[in-house]
Amino acid sequence: MRGRLAVVAAWAVRVVRGLWPDHNPLRRTIDRVEAVVVAGLAVVFLAGAPLAAVAVGHYADHHASRTAAAQRAAWHQVPAKLLTTVPTSGYEDGATVSARWTAPDGGRRTGMIPAPTAAAAGATVMVWVDEAGRLTGPPLQPSLVPGQAMMAGIFAALVFAIIVVCAGLLAHVALDQRRLGAWGAQWRATGPQWTSQP
Repeated sequence: MRGRLAVVAAWAVRVVRGLWPDHNPLRRTIDRVEAVVVAGLAVVFLAGAPLAAVAVGHYADHHASRTAAAQRAAWHQVPAKLLTTVPTSGYEDGATVSARWTAPDGGRRTGMIPAPTAAAAGATVMVWVDEAGRLTGPPLQPSLVPGQAMMAGIFAALVFAIIVVCAGLLAHVALDQRRLGAWGAQWRATGPQWTSQP
């Protein structure tokens, strides 16, 4: 364990030393530019990720609160009469069977609804429907809104991190191309001196 910790610490020191803008004569300008780009992207992430998380979380909270209020106002629970008996099974808690219900506008509707195991034909099950009588499901509970907002904020921070990492990788690839081009030019200049016969 101690040996692993020493290896990780040595690697971290090398990374920090490699990014530090010093006056090492072996460090090229392109290496210093890359260090500045990495430092800039780190600052962008540290400043931008929390802002993105808060902004998206606030928007998601507002949107989910409005959605929950609209659903509670427009959706209703109505009794549905089962048209068939729910089959009994030792592994399931219920099944989907045909049922009939009355929509809020007074019209009759028929459809497949979930029902508990062994419910007999003619039994009543409460279902959620919209104003037109279409099956919906329970409305979004206000207690779930903060959790959805938090998940949206976390997702926004992760997406922001992925964007910053992709920008860093693109910058690294572009700088590597320039670095390789410079090395090739220097080798073309010095290579003949090393390989020439006296």
